[in-house]
Amino acid sequence: ASSIGFHLNDAYVSLLSSPASFSWHMDDFITAVKQVEDGDPGSEPVAVLKRLRRAAGLNDAFIQHFLGDADSGGPGMDAGLSVYIRKAVQHRVTEDAREEGVVLTSDGTTVALAPLLLGIEAGLLSRCEGRGVRGLYQLTLTKDLALPSSPSSPLTKFLGPDGCWDNVTSPQVFTLLDSPSLLTNAQLNGGMDGVVLGMDARSRRPLKLSSLLTEYYCHQLDSRGLDAAPRLISRRRRENFRGLVSPPVLTRQVVKSVELQRRLTGRSKMDVKKRKELMAVVKEGMKEFVHKYIDCPPIIPRCMWGAKPYRGTPTNLSLPLSFLYIHHTSTPSQPCLTHEQCSADMRSMQRFHQEDRGWDDIGYSFVAGSDGYIYEGRGWRWQGAHTLGHNSIGYGVSFIGDYMASLPSQHSMGLVRDQLASCAVGGGRLIANYEVQGHRQVVNTSCPGDAFYNEIKGWEHFGTGTYECWHSNRWGSC
Repeated sequence: ASSIGFHLNDAYVSLLSSPASFSWHMDDFITAVKQVEDGDPGSEPVAVLKRLRRAAGLNDAFIQHFLGDADSGGPGMDAGLSVYIRKAVQHRVTEDAREEGVVLTSDGTTVALAPLLLGIEAGLLSRCEGRGVRGLYQLTLTKDLALPSSPSSPLTKFLGPDGCWDNVTSPQVFTLLDSPSLLTNAQLNGGMDGVVLGMDARSRRPLKLSSLLTEYYCHQLDSRGLDAAPRLISRRRRENFRGLVSPPVLTRQVVKSVELQRRLTGRSKMDVKKRKELMAVVKEGMKEFVHKYIDCPPIIPRCMWGAKPYRGTPTNLSLPLSFLYIHHTSTPSQPCLTHEQCSADMRSMQRFHQEDRGWDDIGYSFVAGSDGYIYEGRGWRWQGAHTLGHNSIGYGVSFIGDYMASLPSQHSMGLVRDQLASCAVGGGRLIANYEVQGHRQVVNTSCPGDAFYNEIKGWEHFGTGTYECWHSNRWGSC
């Protein structure tokens, strides 16, 4: 049995004895869902979702418009379990920037449960009723995207931020990394998952809800990483969402959400001028949404891998930069396939760089794991210590593993080559005609490994300069 399986079984025993001791981890929430299912054997997933919605108080007029009344029938729920469900699902951000109604998943990302569950219910209802998915985008994303849509309150100010848990083993408190917003990373993750699973639910035989969530959030990768993984897993959240949704569709759905909320609250219909103004604001805000959450890869923040503080005062980069320097870690020599292992590797490298080499922090700007994620090193703003003599003009991105004789996974290479780089260009951090160079081209080293270096020679932005050219002052003629 897998460690995840043991975790779920142990959590189930814990929940039966004391729901109050439960953490805000997706494994624990899945166990709670199992208990709801066991309380009404043979119940359909839609009925289970309705019971969860009733316990969580997700039953306002907007939701009822698409999903019906959650209070209509069905058995009751144990009081302790009901309290846990309500706290797990009801979303809010407190005055001290703590986000509630979110859970930590095994892949290291955080998800708001309300949009996730509403999206799945919308998809399952459409299957039961033999029609298209009604209200999927409104219930998962666009109702919230519509909240700040006014000329005096631009949408772009309400995207993000991410946050960090107090403990990744038994998470209890999730604190945002920046000023609270109306639409956090966790809400967006939950919304995207709700769309992906809602669309899938309408086209295949429904699983038990607990089985669906386990399949999606608890998949364990083999040595091939994402290259051999199933399509429908949380690590593929952004690529799946990108394949399903276009920005124009989302824009129209935001406007429809505003119109529906006005109608449900008895307000008059928008005139043509106001509708055009709203559409213009939403389109502008949608550009930021697309850049941050569709074009850019998912990046695990420093606090989620357990980074120690930067020693001293970091030097800010002068943006945009001109180069992307590619490295391999060599040590650790094996690709990391889980959030737990990738985080341990990041801490090990930071410890080596700070304590053995005497640097202020981990040297790399970013590090690519084979678990489907990019890990934040010194990040976009701070100058790194990755490519001697060139740290002020380029980002250093390393791939965990030794790639003298083999390559990183295709998925991890794509995250850097196709997404991280374009994200940097779109965000004004790299110039459009940036160059990709291997570490060995400017420093006397074998990094990023023979096999990997030969691979990056075929990348679109590869620059052909060599170490010898650079150090003989003939760079321009090489």
